[in-house]
Amino acid sequence: MTVTTAVPATPAATAAVPAAPHERRGNRRISPSATVLLLLGAVYCLFPVLWVLIAATKSSGELFATFTLEPSTHLFDNIGDLSGYRGGLYWRWMANTALYAGVGAAGSTLISAMAGFALAKYAFPGKRFVFNLILAGVLVPGVILAIPQYLLLAKAGMTNTYWSVLLPSMITPYGIYLCRIFAAAAVPTEVLEAAHIDGAGDWRTFGTVALPMMRSGLVTVFLFQFVAIWNNFMLPYIMLGDDRLYPLTVGLNGLLNQGASQPAMYITVVTGALLSIVPLVVLFLALQRYWRVDLGAGAVKA
Repeated sequence: MTVTTAVPATPAATAAVPAAPHERRGNRRISPSATVLLLLGAVYCLFPVLWVLIAATKSSGELFATFTLEPSTHLFDNIGDLSGYRGGLYWRWMANTALYAGVGAAGSTLISAMAGFALAKYAFPGKRFVFNLILAGVLVPGVILAIPQYLLLAKAGMTNTYWSVLLPSMITPYGIYLCRIFAAAAVPTEVLEAAHIDGAGDWRTFGTVALPMMRSGLVTVFLFQFVAIWNNFMLPYIMLGDDRLYPLTVGLNGLLNQGASQPAMYITVVTGALLSIVPLVVLFLALQRYWRVDLGAGAVKA
């Protein structure tokens, strides 16, 4: 019979055992230089927003008199002047922008989800070429495509309509690329095979199995597209000629140009700029719970 004797751990052996991940993280020191750099970046990003918030509370005379960060009491008067401009044209611009951004982002997210899922989970001739073409499209700035898109839509007689802004916004190579990456990571192939064995077709599998697993990624794509369309200037500026179809970016740019001859319009532009960011803030606060780091959040549990 063989007797096994336990050997007590020596200090050297104990020291050789690597520390647990949480212990290593707990011993990390915070870099003061990195903290200062992050604070400077935050100030750089937030200071213009703070200035717009304070400037919107001032009258036209106060805005040009001195540069101070002390708020005034004219915010609601400025909002009233903005609302009264040409019978509430600003709120028409706001509604147009919500239409362009909401419908465009939703359509873009759906198309990107279908294309990304197909590229990730289906095999077909030319798949690699299509994906490489999409990657090349990610590198092309949207400004370069604005003129060709205008010429194509002009041939179809669709310029100066809502469709001239909505249609180009629905096809986004970057959204397709993100959905392809997320579908490959979040949707297990075994689950799709099980759904097909149970008799589900391709469309049913995509709608009832894949989309719920891709939800957090689709929210990310939707937010990216919503913000991009909301802030888009060049495309609607080229496509639209009727100011009642303008989004906020183009409409406020027109008011800004009027400020050269009517300085009082500057405070109207500042107030309009402040109100234009409120929907974006609300959207981010409403959807932030869907932002997830783990790409496998929708995977099948063991």
